[in-house]
Amino acid sequence: MVISCGTVLAQYSKEFDSCIDKAQTQLAMHMCASDEAKRADTELNDVYRKLQSAASKQPNAVAKITAAERAWIAYRDAYIEAMWPADDKQREYGSSFTTEANLLRAKLTRRQIEALKELLRQYSGSQR
Repeated sequence: MVISCGTVLAQYSKEFDSCIDKAQTQLAMHMCASDEAKRADTELNDVYRKLQSAASKQPNAVAKITAAERAWIAYRDAYIEAMWPADDKQREYGSSFTTEANLLRAKLTRRQIEALKELLRQYSGSQR
């Protein structure tokens, strides 16, 4: 696990880096990855709320942003399922599955945060 996530550490937070450096068990790695996914979700929700507020001045914008975000959530979940399609994921992919899935979720979420920030700049007038 350390080798496989070592190549992507730069994509994650300093908190994750610190946590994973100290993790000595698979459970500890799971917790680090779970916390990282939660941090990314929290940031996503913050940017999403700001975007909704900025877009509220334009007709239909909030509804379209909401639809896009729901579609992205469906995509994210389907993508993760496609990465690990087995029904019994623990048996098929081993003990690192939970850690890897949480890290992928965080990675995809961070990409979406950047996309939402781009929309936020547009609705805030920064790109017009």
